[in-house]
Amino acid sequence: MSEPFLHNIWYQAGWSYEVTPDTPLVRTFLDLPVLIFRTPDGTPAALHDRCPHRFAPLSAGRLDGDIVLCGYHGLGFDRSGACVRNPHGPITKSMRVRSLPIVERHQALWIWMGDAEAADPELIPDLTFIDETPEAARITSYMPTAANYRLLTDNIMDLSHADYLHPTTLGGIMTGAKAGSEERGDRIVAEWQSRDCDAPPAFQPMVPSPAKADIWTEVTWSAPALMVLGTAATLAGTDRRREDEAYTLHNMTPETATSSHYFVCSTRRFLVDDPRFSAMLRGVLAQAFEQEDKPMLEKQQHRMGTDDLWSLKPILLSIDAAAVRVRRKLDAMIAAETAGRRITDPKEN
Repeated sequence: MSEPFLHNIWYQAGWSYEVTPDTPLVRTFLDLPVLIFRTPDGTPAALHDRCPHRFAPLSAGRLDGDIVLCGYHGLGFDRSGACVRNPHGPITKSMRVRSLPIVERHQALWIWMGDAEAADPELIPDLTFIDETPEAARITSYMPTAANYRLLTDNIMDLSHADYLHPTTLGGIMTGAKAGSEERGDRIVAEWQSRDCDAPPAFQPMVPSPAKADIWTEVTWSAPALMVLGTAATLAGTDRRREDEAYTLHNMTPETATSSHYFVCSTRRFLVDDPRFSAMLRGVLAQAFEQEDKPMLEKQQHRMGTDDLWSLKPILLSIDAAAVRVRRKLDAMIAAETAGRRITDPKEN
């Protein structure tokens, strides 16, 4: 499958804690292998993980302060990609490696895979709910998944699957919920209202049985695959308050056409100092994402092979409305970017 990606946009490269001055990180984004490291003062940097001399991985070398030394012939490159050490002779302007813009915001590292001059950090979606949440009420995870990022997006934009894939943790309220979706500017929003229901296990601490609950769920998608899932559970007939709400980031960064980086950050505004609730929730999320979502998505990708979804002529149901809106909007954005400028193949840089 030849996968067209959106390039001129910020992708999450990792969580801030994953990279220290002593622990660089190697990940592939949009088919491009990237070495992420920090300079001694903590500033993040990102280079194409390929020496321009004999194309050895720079990650097979070592860091010397703020210089990456190739382990094959000792060439050294700074965070801008310029060669600053050549033990074999003079340094020329052509001796450089591609540097990618990378910034730190909302406890995460964000990388720009397109035109570096267009990399405005203000274009990173506003995720201040993460920064506002006490660390004790924040649960972050990283789940590499052998499936296309669009399949992972479909999975969050259509939460009816929770009743069948997550019956013992999150499911039981979505199939009969009042559901709808709409486009709001550059975003797609899907909403579910489950009223007078038995709260699923993950919501029992808020509305324990036999009391009935009203549960609100909303997912807001931003291109290319960043979703914020908001939920609140209250006693039936009671309006939700700000302090009843929880927000979880689901952010997918393409690795290749058939594999993705899946980043999650769960936050809440209630029980923020309850370690037992945090432990319970961490277990619920691990089961739902790692033991249920991930295997199903990878099996789905395996059955689809390298075929594009639309080429397989899928049966569409009413529950697919939000996911279809997202796919069509993303397709239009990629087509517009491709038509507007020639995207250089990153493997040529």
